[in-house]
Amino acid sequence: MNFAGAVAKEVEPSKRHFQHNKCHRFCFCRSVFEELDANNVLAPLKDSKGKQNELVPGLHPLRIKDLPTSKIASLDKILELYKNTIDKGTASSVIINTSSCLESSSLSWLQQEGLDIPVYPIGPLHMVASTSTSLFEENKSCIEWLNKQKQDSVIFVSLGSLALTGINETFETALGLDNSNQHFLWVIRPGSIRGSEWIEHLPEEFSKMVSGQSYVVKWAPQREVLAHPAVGGFWSHCGWNSTLGSIGEEVPMICRPFSADQNVNARYLECVWRGGIQVEGELDRGVVERAVKELMVEEERR
Repeated sequence: MNFAGAVAKEVEPSKRHFQHNKCHRFCFCRSVFEELDANNVLAPLKDSKGKQNELVPGLHPLRIKDLPTSKIASLDKILELYKNTIDKGTASSVIINTSSCLESSSLSWLQQEGLDIPVYPIGPLHMVASTSTSLFEENKSCIEWLNKQKQDSVIFVSLGSLALTGINETFETALGLDNSNQHFLWVIRPGSIRGSEWIEHLPEEFSKMVSGQSYVVKWAPQREVLAHPAVGGFWSHCGWNSTLGSIGEEVPMICRPFSADQNVNARYLECVWRGGIQVEGELDRGVVERAVKELMVEEERR
């Protein structure tokens, strides 16, 4: 949508750039252009096989694999897009969907070093929204099910509106959730399982596992779910809206990022904000069970 800047300049309204993701991602793009690239840090990132766990200089605690792009080889294209998007020459200010209590250092750097125009953190925006912003029809029957559960006893599982998983990974997740002996509310979006319209291609055992201590819906009213007293944890892809929603309701997270800024958010949740634990690598029932127990059982004991 970069053409909007040229249109705004021609029509001459007061233009403000709106950044819907976290401030640190914005700062990452600016710092790459103005600092990392100048110090020849960008080049090694493109040839980083075997170095994915190394920290990126100047961007602690981010590792190379946490950078907001699924493929390092495409970094140039991603940065070119951001360079056009954040062209400060046509904007009078920047507003960001974040909070100073979450990203004070990044906001300070952006205001003092990154931009010559005012920066305003105005989030979390979902907390002031008067209506639902969901892209899908919400199944609110899950709220009735939550009303019957004990406080902090349910883990909410939702991987957002774009993420795709395989049949085997979905089944292993179900096995792990079942073995954890925790109640769970699971959002399985239609088309989110590769090769399947919904759950029809999953093994027969799947229905048995999710029929007792769980509730499965195609989409849920996430804001209401996270605010419900029965919800004690959130298994999430760590999109920024989900991250803000979970932090706002003080619900700890199991972080399973897929792409874009989700890796950055997950890393911050685990290492900086201390609000989540990250699940990395191949997913199997054992990994799922341990993560859920760590979040739901061990946290309760502490």
